[in-house]
Formats: sequence, structure tokens, C-alpha cells
Amino acid sequence: MGICGRKPAEVDAAVDALGKGGTKAWGRAIDVADATALKAWVEDAAAALGGLDILVANASALASGGTPAAYRTAFETDLLHTLNAVEAARPHLDRSKAAAIVAIASISGVEDYGWEESAYGTMKAALLYAMKSLANHLAPKGIRVNVVSPGTIYFKGGVWERTEKGDPADFKAALEGNPMGRMGRPEEIADAVAFLVSRRASFVAGANMVVDGAFTRRVQF
Repeated sequence: MGICGRKPAEVDAAVDALGKGGTKAWGRAIDVADATALKAWVEDAAAALGGLDILVANASALASGGTPAAYRTAFETDLLHTLNAVEAARPHLDRSKAAAIVAIASISGVEDYGWEESAYGTMKAALLYAMKSLANHLAPKGIRVNVVSPGTIYFKGGVWERTEKGDPADFKAALEGNPMGRMGRPEEIADAVAFLVSRRASFVAGANMVVDGAFTRRVQF
């Protein structure tokens, strides 16, 4: 497994934890908005691990608001990094017999919740379109492309923990808006990703798997 992140110490800790759990892991700290660094990371990960079968694009700038700067940041990190990662991974995925791509979007890409995240939601919506189009083009080549759209996911150091401490009213409203009466856990998103990249999902392509505890109200066609 190859991983990347912004902070070297956290990447090293994650690689160490994966190794102790029996997973062959490799990682490096990079800024995924840097296309050159991202391509080098993909190439080095494939070399270190003996190939590449699965790509999971999970980085976000979490850019909120509607300023040009917010849109630019969200575009470069949330959308463009995913497309750059796919382009870098394509030669390896073309050689794989179990190729799969999963992009992490958000329920903010399908509904407006009024949380001052117009740049974030807009780019997640664009990501949904881009991945659907990519799925149609790559399915004939044996590469499955899908999306996971998380709802409100709570974890230490995350957005919702910060909201809980800094804006209890917003946190309470988000919590009460979920019919399950709780927020999701990171492992629940990981399980969805694991299914989509597995052979058990061999006929699933172009899907947007919403993992939100019924938070969204729309009917998905």
C-alpha cells in the first residue's frame, strides 16, 4: 500500500502502523496540488510495491466560501489532483488485471447545506461528473471507476470535532439532521472503499456510493 499526506511524521507513523499490521506499505509526504510531485510519488510507489492496481484519491483542501481564492484552492486540490493522479497511474492500471479507481467526494456535491462551503461543494460536484465520464471511458479497458461520498464523519482532529468545540450549535444541528442519531466513523468509509476496489464489486462502475446514515434527502436516479 502506498500512501501520502502533508506531514512527514504522520505519514511515517501510518506506514509503521500498517507494517506492524502485516501490510507492505510505503509512503512520502507531498502536496498533491503539485502535479510533478504527485506523478513522482505515483511512480515511486509503483516501483517500491511492484506495481499499481488500485488508486484512491482522498485529498481535499476543505476550502469553504465563495471567493476566487477558495475556488482556485478547491480546484487544484480536490479536482485537479484526482485527475493528475489518474493520469499518472494509467500506465500501471492499464497493465493490471484488477484495476480500480475510487475518488472520495462528499454529500456536499449533491446537496447545498448552507455551510459556507460553496467552493468545496462545487468541486465535489465537478468530481462526480468527471469520475462518471471517466468510468464510461475506462470500463472497456478493464478499469473500474467509482466514487464514495461521505456524509458527516467524526474523528479526532477532523472538521466535526473542530465544529463541536468551536460552533456547538452547528454541530448539534448536523447531528440532529441525521436519522441515525450519530455521525459516521472513518472505518465505515474505508469499508465502502474496500468493497468497491475488490473483486466482489467487479460489475460496479460509474457508481456514487453515498455513506451518510440517510442524511441526504434526495432521491438518487
